[in-house]
Amino acid sequence: MRTWRLAFAIIAWLFVGAVIVQVFFAGVGLFGAGDMRLHASFGWLVAYLPILILLLAWPARIGLRTVWLCVALFVMGSVVQPSLPGLGDQLPWVAALHPPNALLVFWIGLVVARRGSARYREAASILDRVPPEAAGES
Repeated sequence: MRTWRLAFAIIAWLFVGAVIVQVFFAGVGLFGAGDMRLHASFGWLVAYLPILILLLAWPARIGLRTVWLCVALFVMGSVVQPSLPGLGDQLPWVAALHPPNALLVFWIGLVVARRGSARYREAASILDRVPPEAAGES
């Protein structure tokens, strides 16, 4: 369980970092240092991480509230966020929700990552308190 929690925390923090990089890539495209293709391409990679986070939540036994946050992260980060830019021609006001939704995705990702780290530390401290005889060591 401790290994699953570590994997969960690492992937969740990786997601948070990827969102920050994604915002930088948007700035690169907006301010003429490049075009938006890097932002768009990297965005598809970022969209897959919430799926992995959600899948890791079960073996990590991360807690029901955090699982629901993982579901929200999946929906907002992997379904809604990639869909919004494509609505620019038909529904520009809806497509304009892409940046605010990114803030929401970042916030949920940060909460999930912090909870994942806390659960990992909790599992590690429990193992530190187990006497060697009870753990099967001699």
